[in-house]
Amino acid sequence: MSPEISRSAFLVLLALSREAGHGLGIVDRVERATGGKVKLGPGTLYGTLHGLVRAGLIRETSEAPDPADDDPRRRYYRLTPKGERALKADAERLEVLVAAARERRVLGDA
Repeated sequence: MSPEISRSAFLVLLALSREAGHGLGIVDRVERATGGKVKLGPGTLYGTLHGLVRAGLIRETSEAPDPADDDPRRRYYRLTPKGERALKADAERLEVLVAAARERRVLGDA
């Protein structure tokens, strides 16, 4: 069983799951994915990014996903294979928990 990751780490990995991104782009993706319910502040975002790099779950890349949006001052990040596995494992763990909550009628759609 994989260790669970923090909410902010999960959301950053999710934001990077389809393409590389930079800090503000990641913040925007997280806000869109959560319907505006989660807004990562700079301290949380950059602390999370550094932790994910140290853990080998993401890596810095020089490739901008959109050349029209490239800025040499930005740092771009992308998932590593280890990061993809961690994201999938934690999503599966959360899916089990949500199913149990629905079964107990804690959430709708039981």
